[in-house]
Amino acid sequence: MLTEKLEQLKAIFMEMEQALIAYSGGIDSTLVAKVAYDVLGSRALAITAVSPSLLPEELEDAKIQAATIGISHEIVETHEMENPNYTSNPVNRCYFCKSELHDTLKPLATKLGYPYVVDGVNADDLQDYRPGIQAAKERGALSPLASVKITKAEVRQLSQQLGLPWWDKPAQPCLSSRFPYGEEITIAKLQRVGRAEIYLRKLGWQNLRVRSESDTARIELPPVQIKDFVLNTDLDTIVSAFQELGFLYVTLDLEGYRSGKLNRVLAASSSTK
Repeated sequence: MLTEKLEQLKAIFMEMEQALIAYSGGIDSTLVAKVAYDVLGSRALAITAVSPSLLPEELEDAKIQAATIGISHEIVETHEMENPNYTSNPVNRCYFCKSELHDTLKPLATKLGYPYVVDGVNADDLQDYRPGIQAAKERGALSPLASVKITKAEVRQLSQQLGLPWWDKPAQPCLSSRFPYGEEITIAKLQRVGRAEIYLRKLGWQNLRVRSESDTARIELPPVQIKDFVLNTDLDTIVSAFQELGFLYVTLDLEGYRSGKLNRVLAASSSTK
């Protein structure tokens, strides 16, 4: 079944003949870039958008991965932070982020002669609240992973099968996803939460989130790691490090890490109407 999906994915790129990939360096868009390059070679181009919501470490990873694959890779800047519809952090914030991204990529693709812009949206993404997907569709972007119903787990399986060493890389969505809806997003806040996550990863905790609510940092880890974190980490040192970054309070989420947790407020809001 998985082999069949991979062949379907390859067939999509064969029909395109040329493709520009919206490439964040995450596991999904990296798989798309890998398959596109395997099929199209020099007729595939990966573009990474750089803004304050992307950590420099993530950009370096994207460069290394693209070089390993062999695909041509270019960098563009996006300016969503100049849009108050984005920085005010409404529930459809991602719509304005992806609008900025694809309003940048589409004319670039046209200028360079690429008839298609493709992204890394997978089948599981379609089951979550992702307003950015609509923005991409409105601008003509294609989502080949979703088209052949490849799930997140299958993205990892295919990446491992194709020999990509980062097949188990933790998901790393836009840093703006660390803030509750309605809290204004600033460059300083993005840098603060990004530095906090990098700090914990350097201590060995890879699959995590640092949620930022006003002056409070809330650390989310997989539930099975919470006990180990409490017993075997110098909590005082972590608190001091986070306070040096600008947080006043540091908490640990006892429920643990759950993707899309901040979207719960949307379900709660709709249930009261």
